Amino acid sequence: MPRIIIISGSSGAGKSTALRLLEDEGYYCVDNLPPRLLPNFIDEVLESPFHDRFNGVVACIDARAFRMESGGQQSALKELIAIPDRLIIFLDAQPHSLIKRFSETRRRHPLANNDSSLPEAIAKERESLEGIAAEADLLIDTTDLTPRALRDTITTRIVEQRDGLSVMIESFAFKRGVPTDADFVFDARAIPNPYWQETLRQLTGQDTLVKQYLDSEARCSAFYERLRAFINGVVADFNQCDRSYMTIAIGCTGGQHRSVYLADKIHKDLLEAFPHALIRHRDLKHAEIT
Repeated sequence: MPRIIIISGSSGAGKSTALRLLEDEGYYCVDNLPPRLLPNFIDEVLESPFHDRFNGVVACIDARAFRMESGGQQSALKELIAIPDRLIIFLDAQPHSLIKRFSETRRRHPLANNDSSLPEAIAKERESLEGIAAEADLLIDTTDLTPRALRDTITTRIVEQRDGLSVMIESFAFKRGVPTDADFVFDARAIPNPYWQETLRQLTGQDTLVKQYLDSEARCSAFYERLRAFINGVVADFNQCDRSYMTIAIGCTGGQHRSVYLADKIHKDLLEAFPHALIRHRDLKHAEIT
């Protein structure tokens, strides 16, 4: 587990939720610290005779902190990247979700003013954070995550992380958007769709009848073998280069049949080499199942 965790991301995407959880897990947490002060702050905490009480240091840094840097955002970002044994987590959500959250809570966006609207403030913030988003070790898209689901994600991928590469296999529906936190995205819409079989329409890719149908389709078997070979190879390569996190997303039209079936099979394949590989079916809860 890294000793230094840096949390950044869009306002309203869940940074405070993540920070509170890590504080509860025994990390020394500080919010909105200017990046130039972080190296000295870390040294002071870790050199304290009481540092063993903490699992590590967590600093939450938002767009305002980067904008305050006299040396510029690029200089501040270089200092963060140079910190040893650090993990950068970037939380984001789709603009429509951020707008909805600010509207519901009546909070004011930190970059909003009398001359700019909420959508303009969100766009301005995204531009300010492009640098650290590109350097993040772990991207988390919270668009469809409840606060509870976000806490569970932080717990499984950070707090309970074992040594080695943390792999997440995720199924999704293209009609609900491509996951923005995925490192690799695969499209399963080229294989036969069980939805068009009346007896299978209300089932999912986890049901036996759907599995049997897809197992019997030559195009599906060929697609799966190519997918399995590529994923096994790329995961092994990333594991050897000390990558900490990888998210692989597999999508189909509704996120109910083909993507779920393939994600489960790939996850099962990976468990032998990566026993802590995770599986998530993002849009299965939206499926029209009777």
